[in-house]
Parts: sequence; C-alpha cells; structure tokens
Amino acid sequence: VQLVETGGGLVQPGGSLRLSCAGSGFTFSNYGMSWYRQAPGKERELVASIDTTGSITKYADSVKGRFAISRDNAKPAVNLQMNSLKPDDTAVYYCHTNNGYWGQGTQVTVSS
Repeated sequence: VQLVETGGGLVQPGGSLRLSCAGSGFTFSNYGMSWYRQAPGKERELVASIDTTGSITKYADSVKGRFAISRDNAKPAVNLQMNSLKPDDTAVYYCHTNNGYWGQGTQVTVSS
C-alpha cells in the first residue's frame, strides 16, 4: 500500500491550496478515505472524510465551509481543497485509508 500526498506549501492567510493523495497497492474504491492534520505540539486530528463513492462527506467544525474533500476512483486519488486559509490551519496533513494506512504527510504553512 502506498499513499503519496502532494500540494502542500506556504500560503498567505486567506489563500487557497489543493492537496492530493494518490493511492496504489490496494483497491482504492473499496475504502473510505480521510485527511488528518497535526500541528506542532498538538495531537493529530481528523479534518475531513469521504465514503467510497464520494456521496457522503464529513468535516471538522473548524474547517466547515472552507475545505472540500473529493475523490476520483479512476485515478485513484483523494483531494482536499482548502480555501480561506488561516494561520491555525498550519500543520502536516496526512492522507488515511479506513483500513489503517497513512501517507507520509505534506506540510501546509499559512503565514504572511
């Protein structure tokens, strides 16, 4: 199983980033997917999740209305569109499968 996140970087407050997680080595369409994040000195927290078909999504209260999770089972990949970014969104973002696999993480830094 391999999960590779891309799209992180440095962005100013109010800006946008789009994270992508490419999956391989397993039947991607069989598993729900999630994005987590971990800020320095804090526990890893669930940001957003999506079911196998993309029809059910859930979000942490802190990102509702700003972030959108989606998936493309044909690629296969899961994405996280992040808008109106705030300094509190600074963290390492991880892709996660519902059968317990993690990506290596991608750093998102929101700073002026």
